[in-house]
Amino acid sequence: MSLDKSFFTRNTNITAKVICDSISEQGVRLTTFEIEYPRIVMSEFNTHRAVSKNSSSSRAIPVSKMLEHTKNINLKPIYFGSKKSGMQAGDELQGDALEKVKLLWEEALDYASYYSETLDRLGVAKEVCNRLVEPFQLVKVVCTATDWDNFFNLRLHPDSDPNICMLAYKMYEAMQESKPFKLKAGEWHLPYVTAGWNGKGEMRYADEDFNFVELEQAIKLSAASCASVSYRTEGMTLEKADKIFDMLIKAEVVHSSPLEHCATPVKPKFNELGKVRVNCSEPQSWEEGITHMNKQGELCSGNLRGYVQYRHLLPNNTNWQFDFEKRMELFK
Repeated sequence: MSLDKSFFTRNTNITAKVICDSISEQGVRLTTFEIEYPRIVMSEFNTHRAVSKNSSSSRAIPVSKMLEHTKNINLKPIYFGSKKSGMQAGDELQGDALEKVKLLWEEALDYASYYSETLDRLGVAKEVCNRLVEPFQLVKVVCTATDWDNFFNLRLHPDSDPNICMLAYKMYEAMQESKPFKLKAGEWHLPYVTAGWNGKGEMRYADEDFNFVELEQAIKLSAASCASVSYRTEGMTLEKADKIFDMLIKAEVVHSSPLEHCATPVKPKFNELGKVRVNCSEPQSWEEGITHMNKQGELCSGNLRGYVQYRHLLPNNTNWQFDFEKRMELFK
């Protein structure tokens, strides 16, 4: 494969924008993106476990809406490489050969759409019908992390799949152009919520209509918006957010992942010399929400470094005592 710098100037449906960007007093940057990229490389993106993710789902979107979307965007791989041994493709096809494979790809979309629509008419659930057109879909994802370097190191590389390589490039550019807000402990990183400081230096939060809301409401708005990234449109009201939030945390099976995007910096602990002091031998002294310490002596909460993740402030956010017999009763 012979990708060069001109590759990144290609027209593409792949997009990336920073929607929330924070930096703590200790200099740890926390960045949330909203991205859209071809679902065919979703498995590669999901290998990055340092990243919290919520994505659009084939189980959630109506078949008619999914088919309209796939037909309108007419998505194709960004690079049709030639066949060769190994993981990487060879040089890109050219001329008539390239045009022919593009037409064949469009024909495959037509067939997949036809059978998906036919199954839908026959009463088959959308979680089955939509699978047929997944290779032609863009997936929308909200993703959050404190540590992005390994992602860029692996994916912004000529040997990477060109689709995720372009995504990594777009994300890197967006991150370089974004200026993070400085946050103190107790101030919150909340995607999809407007935040600012009043004349007293206190952080205030507002909904998308710029109505001020309390912190608890702001967290619900943010988590609900991250959870509904599949369909999110203007109009995430407090009433909707309350309903979605309750569905996440009050269900028999708690769905905690949307709560991972909300976080506040770890409280600093200072010794007499003014340096941060953390005693790994006394985890009982750590503030609520801290889950572990890394080898550099930095406190972590879930996959975030230097921040307390809202997920880990909730009891039973992860089930460590699965009862198989009780669960099987649900299948009777």
